Amino acid sequence: MNKNGNSYTFIYASVMVVVVAALLSAAAISLKPKQVKNAEIEKKQNILASVHIEATATDAESLYEQNIQKAYVVNAAGEEVAGDAFSVDLKKERSKPLEQRILPVFECQTPEGLKYILPLRGTGLWGPIWGYLALNEDLNTIYGVNFDHQGETPGLGAEINTPAFQEPFRGKTIFDAAGKLVAIIVAKSNETAPAEHKVDAISGGTITSKGLQQMLLDDLTSYEKFITRKKSAL
Repeated sequence: MNKNGNSYTFIYASVMVVVVAALLSAAAISLKPKQVKNAEIEKKQNILASVHIEATATDAESLYEQNIQKAYVVNAAGEEVAGDAFSVDLKKERSKPLEQRILPVFECQTPEGLKYILPLRGTGLWGPIWGYLALNEDLNTIYGVNFDHQGETPGLGAEINTPAFQEPFRGKTIFDAAGKLVAIIVAKSNETAPAEHKVDAISGGTITSKGLQQMLLDDLTSYEKFITRKKSAL
């Protein structure tokens, strides 16, 4: 075959494309288990962070096993149903009608009492936002939160994953005095709201802040019947 001809060039290029594609595919397959494991570890770190337990990639699994006493799934009626709480995909569940969703719950026994950890998922300015909210045993007072995002603007909406934004949630309540679910109002400087339900919005990150506020309201509404059932059993 003439190595200077078009046919040779085409065949050589085709073979190289196939070889490179095969190598990339093999690399992706070999790395997949490690990627899955890393995602699981990060998720455990985030769950623990909502109850103020700092975990590294090295000790996250052991700390999770030590501190998360119970994990289960409930339906929209607040009833416990079969399922693996850790593997629930909130993105998929949010695409379903509320009455068809399954909702994960994690329980953590801390020195300050039992905490209920509820996963959250919503939409920010540029993409998905998510997090975990830990409630005290009264199922009204926030013990801690942990939020993160996929692509919010650094220095603006991305600030939702900083302690400066998250710490003020602690001690706020999600129900008003009449028992109505208010969730949390992420308020701009010119916006008034009851102090017990209010945290300050991120300066310059209004859309992300309001997206997070809506996430809290939507997902806590999904859990409302579960919360009501638990409170009635106290």
